[in-house]
Amino acid sequence: MIGKILGQRYEIIQKIGGGGMALVYKAKCRLLNRYVAVKILRPEFISDEDFINKFEKESQAAASLSHPNIVNIYDVGTDNDVHYIVMEYVDGKTLKKYIKEKGLLKNDEVINISKQIALALQHAHDNHIVHRDIKPHNILITEDGRAKVTDFGIARAITSSTLTNTGNVIGSVHYFSPEQARGGFVDEKSDIYSLGVTMFEMITGRVPFSGNTPITVALKHLKEEILPPSMINPDISNGLENIILKAMQKDKNKRYDNATLLYNDLENALNNPEHSVIILDDDESPTRVMPSINDIDAIEELSDEQKRPTKLTLAVGIVSALIISVIFVWAVFHSLFKDQFDVKEVQVPDITNSSQQVAENSLRTLGLEATVEKELHDSKVPQGFVISQEPAPGEPVKEGFAVRLILSKGPKKVKVPDIINKELDAGKILLENESLEVGNIKYVYDDLPIGIIVEQTPEAGVEIEEGKLVDITVSQGSRVETIIMPNLIGKDVKDVQEVAKKLNLIIQGTSHKFSDEHEKGLVISQSISPGLEIKENSVFSVVVSKGPEEVEEAPEEQELPEIVRPYRIILNFEKDEEVVKVVKIQDGVSTVIHEGIHKKEEKEFRLNVSGRGTVKVEVYFGGELKESLTREFE
Repeated sequence: MIGKILGQRYEIIQKIGGGGMALVYKAKCRLLNRYVAVKILRPEFISDEDFINKFEKESQAAASLSHPNIVNIYDVGTDNDVHYIVMEYVDGKTLKKYIKEKGLLKNDEVINISKQIALALQHAHDNHIVHRDIKPHNILITEDGRAKVTDFGIARAITSSTLTNTGNVIGSVHYFSPEQARGGFVDEKSDIYSLGVTMFEMITGRVPFSGNTPITVALKHLKEEILPPSMINPDISNGLENIILKAMQKDKNKRYDNATLLYNDLENALNNPEHSVIILDDDESPTRVMPSINDIDAIEELSDEQKRPTKLTLAVGIVSALIISVIFVWAVFHSLFKDQFDVKEVQVPDITNSSQQVAENSLRTLGLEATVEKELHDSKVPQGFVISQEPAPGEPVKEGFAVRLILSKGPKKVKVPDIINKELDAGKILLENESLEVGNIKYVYDDLPIGIIVEQTPEAGVEIEEGKLVDITVSQGSRVETIIMPNLIGKDVKDVQEVAKKLNLIIQGTSHKFSDEHEKGLVISQSISPGLEIKENSVFSVVVSKGPEEVEEAPEEQELPEIVRPYRIILNFEKDEEVVKVVKIQDGVSTVIHEGIHKKEEKEFRLNVSGRGTVKVEVYFGGELKESLTREFE
């Protein structure tokens, strides 16, 4: 694909990314002389006509979007079954890579990035476009910190095929909304859920749900409650945590109604870290119909019979009186014996990143207990150490309170898959399936096709921790060496053979001709002009001089002298300098009468040509015939 020109306009320069659905290349727009990004659909989707129609329709719709936080789409086209989208080229990195480099982000940075994404989503939603694939991989962060959402237009087309192409779901299932996981109706609130997952990953450094298969992760989105981000990162502000929890409500009716409301809460949380966010509860009181002012008169006109207390009313009154009496007696009793019943309050210590034994001893010293709520794999916390605690450090509790702990099972280990002889993108997906990361990618010359993996470190089958790097060596095809064709004219044919052998060139065809200019055994001309860049093992031929032709002259005949004519050669080539060769053809014999390198700035030079009868003169620039003149020398 490198070097290919799409639509007679976009010259593919280099590959810069790719996924399960498409490959992304950096290209040069020849018309506007600017760099662009070109996304090309993988060949396996070309036969899916329904997919192609949706792809083109949604891409054209997305091209109408214009927002500083959205990667602009410039063009959509097809070139010989190659379906492509031309987009704005953004010099930056994906949010996914940005998170990996920093581990996790601070509150203010998470809020600022999320605000920009929310603005982009609101602009798209106002134009009736749902992204459907919001995730850190589809958000680019520029050098100046601007967030730009990409893949608008392709996301909606993709969702029609995700159920039958599970290999393409792997990258997105961690960010699915519950309705996407169950195949239900997807709208703007689905994007808000996915943004909530993205915010969760920014502040904690991990996704909220993970599993061995995409189905496992999808089911967790449907059924399992998320672990509050503060259990992973205690530095998160209350305002930001509540925004994430509201955006990730499984019931879409409890999420933000639109991205603008989400943006407003983010703005408030930036100014006030304790900003409160309203989240509807399942047991929220139902709406009641209150009587109107005109109905009050009717209520007051109840008959005495209706107002007379019933047995049920009397029973409720008696029970209420007993309860009040008990509370009163307890209050008096407690005030008299307060010192005997008061329980001392203590502050919960910070026991995160402590071993279980140290944590239990620290709690026991303060009169508190410890209970292990669950154990989780964690790549950062050693096995048997505390990942998080509830209540948080510093909160007051009564003596005897049991602090809930989540312990680490240590890093989860997985087997390195065999990715040798796989295409690079396929190898990346296999590693991602095992929660492994691609490390250094080295390119080498190899007999395998371009883009095929030839080596991996560690080797296949080795058990390593999740999240570790696997280094890859990729073939860039066979090595092709090039050389500059030397000037062999005037050299002895034996020396020429040695030069050709040393430079890995092949002489195929040697002819001999008489020459008045070159002695016998010297090269008169060569089939490949000097100075040209050629590949190793190129084939060329030479013409070798037989020396001057000996002609017996009749004693009575006297040889007439040759006529000399001046010729002016115009140097009208494009390069700064070029090899100029002049050939004289007389009586069927070709003779090189001039060959040398001339600079364009010379503009012209003159040459005297001698001969008798009909003489043809040919002028070559860089081995290409540029001028042919025939003159009579009489």
